Amino acid sequence: MAEARLQKLLAAAGLCSRRGAEEMIRRGLVSVNGEVVADQGRLVDPDTARITVAGRPLAKSEPQRYYMFHKPENYLTSMGDPFGRPTIRPFLERLDVRVYPVGRLDNDVSGVLILTNDGELGKRLMHPSYMVPKTYRARVKGEPSERELDMIRSGKLVVGDKPCAPARARMLDSGPDAGWLELTLTEGRHRQVKKMCAAVGHRVVKLKRIAYCGLRLPGTLKAGDIVELDDAQVRHLKVKVGLLPPGDSESKKTPASKNVRGTKTN
Repeated sequence: MAEARLQKLLAAAGLCSRRGAEEMIRRGLVSVNGEVVADQGRLVDPDTARITVAGRPLAKSEPQRYYMFHKPENYLTSMGDPFGRPTIRPFLERLDVRVYPVGRLDNDVSGVLILTNDGELGKRLMHPSYMVPKTYRARVKGEPSERELDMIRSGKLVVGDKPCAPARARMLDSGPDAGWLELTLTEGRHRQVKKMCAAVGHRVVKLKRIAYCGLRLPGTLKAGDIVELDDAQVRHLKVKVGLLPPGDSESKKTPASKNVRGTKTN
């Protein structure tokens, strides 16, 4: 195998992002063949070099994989919980590679979660500077007026002493006691959809994320199921966060899309 930059190998092993790898090298935590590395541009042959991080051998890198997960309600977006509450771990353990969720959804929120072991992509998708759009369908108490929707759209709605960025908002359906909204945000503050709706006088009673960075939840993907993203979808995500230029193609193909049925836990 050709030599590669050390920080790239650390990121490819799923240990951290490339920036995180640079910080580990700066702190003197990374050694190659018993020598602490100080050079950020160090080239290493992963087939022959002995790489350790904080004294532990670096695991061989796994192929980068990318999935969409339809997270069900009442599961925490974590791999464990000290209080014994259900987590998404049983669903992810059905895969043949270790991956992690990009961001999180609240326990009572269902919908799209991207799963990957590509640390650099995951970090960029979550970074606010890339303004990754996230689309939600929310059932709210009462019927929001056009003036209230304009407040959400305006960028002047204040939540927690800070204005929210402009969001797209439209009514999908309405009734005397509740209505359905579709909202697209480019921010990712904690419980932001619920807080924005509450700020205009409408409590969210049900919430589902139906799209992430332009990738929409397929109607055929049931809660708890996972689908592997195809080449075009992975390329779309990478272009959005500047890992590939527009119109570029990936040098390494991702596996063909394949459904993976998630476990169902009562």
